Amino acid sequence: MRIISYNVNGIRAAMGKGLINWIEQTAPDVLCVQEIKASPDQVGVFEFEEMGYHHYWYPAQKKGYSGVAIFSKTKPNHVEYGCGIKAYDDEGRILRADFDNVSVMSVYHPSGSSGDDRQAFKMQWLSDYHQYIHQLKQKHSNLVLSGDFNICHRPIDIHNPKSNANTSGFLPEEREWMEQFINSGFVDSFRHFNQEPHHYSWWSYRAGSRGKNLGWRIDYNLVSENMKDRLKRAVILPDAMHSDHCPVLLEID
Repeated sequence: MRIISYNVNGIRAAMGKGLINWIEQTAPDVLCVQEIKASPDQVGVFEFEEMGYHHYWYPAQKKGYSGVAIFSKTKPNHVEYGCGIKAYDDEGRILRADFDNVSVMSVYHPSGSSGDDRQAFKMQWLSDYHQYIHQLKQKHSNLVLSGDFNICHRPIDIHNPKSNANTSGFLPEEREWMEQFINSGFVDSFRHFNQEPHHYSWWSYRAGSRGKNLGWRIDYNLVSENMKDRLKRAVILPDAMHSDHCPVLLEID
């Protein structure tokens, strides 16, 4: 199974940059997208259906903001919209598809970069998300959490850790949360295969950051620890240029 997570930063804009052709060529079995910023009636779904995808959308209540979706070649046994907490579900942050032997979640963690209020919202989300996932694992033990976590886990995951030490997305308390979350029963699939520096999934639009590879690795496919033997490959795909993020790919048995 080929699973790809991709923060498209507006699916209509990404489609205007060739996203559909890229999906057709890459042919993931499951594509988790974040920050869709649209509802399906604004996008048109014919092209996805023509490629053989079942599609599930969870847009935010606020127009042009946030939202997640899942496209799958195999029809899921069940699709779960949201986590049951209104503040998060209104922002369209969690969508899960359950298959026979794996559950795949498209998740878009909040950013705290716009100010103290949103940073506080993010920290509350992180606490609630941890609790939610560990309750979920009681019923769904084979989880793949695919999405934009808006956190660089370690210094290797950011181009300039010293100057960003007090920046949202690399704050000590965020990194500590990430460490504890992974250690509570998950595998960072990319780092399972690759311990090298300079691999990022997001670049600022400012100062030619992408061309200089001055980036952050904030997009992940986290896999339940008990699935470690099923991991076959995990890579970042920086050549896909439909967004300020790039896709991250996971292959499992």
